[in-house]
Amino acid sequence: MRQIFWGSGSDFPEQGELEAQLQEITLDSIELGAGQKAALSLQLQQAIVTVFDPVTHATQFIDVKGEPTRERQSLTLVINPVSPTTGAVELRPGPLRLTVENRTERRVLPGVWIAGEAMHELLGRRKPFLTAKRLLSNQTFRDLYRTDTLDVDQRLKITSLTFLFTDLKGSTQLYERVGDLVAYDLVRQHFRVLHEIVAAEAGAVVKTIGDAVMATFPTPDRAVAAASRMREAMRKFNEEHGSEDLLLKIGIHEGPCLAVSLNNNQDYFGQTVNMAARVQGLASTRAIIVTKPAVDDPKAAKILENSGLHPTMQHAALPGIGDAMMVYEIP
Repeated sequence: MRQIFWGSGSDFPEQGELEAQLQEITLDSIELGAGQKAALSLQLQQAIVTVFDPVTHATQFIDVKGEPTRERQSLTLVINPVSPTTGAVELRPGPLRLTVENRTERRVLPGVWIAGEAMHELLGRRKPFLTAKRLLSNQTFRDLYRTDTLDVDQRLKITSLTFLFTDLKGSTQLYERVGDLVAYDLVRQHFRVLHEIVAAEAGAVVKTIGDAVMATFPTPDRAVAAASRMREAMRKFNEEHGSEDLLLKIGIHEGPCLAVSLNNNQDYFGQTVNMAARVQGLASTRAIIVTKPAVDDPKAAKILENSGLHPTMQHAALPGIGDAMMVYEIP
């Protein structure tokens, strides 16, 4: 049933429970050989009914509504070899004589189902699967397959990815104050901490640019959680060293992008990436700047609420972007 009608991704319950659920949503089904014809007698209740053949994908939707009738209604579905039949009709609750004619040269398996809440609940259960977005945002996968994910001429469109950019404030003054060797060790320790946090939150570091980090996450909530942990880690780091040497600025934005291969590494391009980098530039010391698409994510909002953090809205002009946009500062 899974393989023929619903697809291998369906996560069906145990056999007994499955049979009970199928009985609840199934009005009738039949097997028709090539050139065969059959008639089904059905009793329609007010609902959306679907007649579907998984072999040819012929589909007939029946919107059953209005006053019930005792007169028998008739409907014919012709399954032809040229193109799958699709359509919708309105019928009244009551008796129906459904005629199905197979004009193909192969067996077909038309069935009649009630497309109600029970069917949506049954089909809504899906087996877990790994998307390209999650795979490419996995730190271990990026480390192992740095140059083997995409061909140099290949472009992969990702409809939604969350970007997090960080930068150290005053790093130039840090090098001047403590010297190159000490400053380099501090910056390297900061990179190590950020890498660990990104990986722990199901993200991946795309690259480092000077003292800045560009990371991706499959969902905004993971980026927000990582940003909060980064800020707290830097606070503890500074307390342990008795200074304010590492002051982290963080920006987060979510949207579509292109995944590409560049300089023997997987990278990303597009307006979303540009905006995320510029949003980070708005951040002041210890502030996290998040755009509206990211802060509106329900799971991200829940993380902020549980942490007692209340973002404040502001309008900001991003260099090179154009009109001012709405951003949120997480204090």
